[in-house]
Amino acid sequence: MSLDTTIKWQAAMLTDQQLGAELEDSGRIWFRDAVSKEDLALFDRAAAASAKAGQRLDASDSLDAALSEESSLLCAVRRLAPRAMPVRVVAFNKSETANWGVPWHQDRVIAVAEKADVAGYINWTKKSGKWHCEPPQAILEEMLFVRVHLDDSNQSNGAMEIAVGSHASGVIRSENAEEVAKTYPIETCTAKRGDVLILKMLTLHSSRPAAIQSGRRVLRVDFSPSGLPSPLSWIERGTKT
Repeated sequence: MSLDTTIKWQAAMLTDQQLGAELEDSGRIWFRDAVSKEDLALFDRAAAASAKAGQRLDASDSLDAALSEESSLLCAVRRLAPRAMPVRVVAFNKSETANWGVPWHQDRVIAVAEKADVAGYINWTKKSGKWHCEPPQAILEEMLFVRVHLDDSNQSNGAMEIAVGSHASGVIRSENAEEVAKTYPIETCTAKRGDVLILKMLTLHSSRPAAIQSGRRVLRVDFSPSGLPSPLSWIERGTKT
């Protein structure tokens, strides 16, 4: 099926089995106008706590409500991954004071409660007081990262680009990311406020600086269906810090 056809699919018209098959094939699913106005207002309040671009959000009443089992976002994610739970939330706001661009890459980092010496968990760093590491490929392959668009997003204000289907290439060395990305169809992630993009964790993606200063807020929510090997654990989302 062509890229033009797949991006026009209405997720509500597909069965969960069809959605799952499309996710495995292309590495991404769009849910258009998926977040309710009430939940968008909660996400707005949660994102307002972010002092800088790319900041991990700690638990708050607003964020917990927007990610509750009854929330519109969880209802969408559950169609693809019934057991997945949110394990990290990061706020991005591309603006006049933070107008970044990033080259083609994979996100292979997770946030954990405490550092521990466990085989396969490497490249440890501490960011904003939280431990992060790169887990084994098997963990990354079962994870999803979900983008909740709080503002309209298009090429002019620095929308993300993805290499559709690139998750199938597994872990890719940073120096090879652009070369590999160009072997796949490239999609500019044009979105409206309330749209949700669900991606396989190992999908190659990039972003250019905005050409116009309109603001472009996005929340990224990482989901995993599994726990981590003891003594490692995900950061408890319900613990306010």
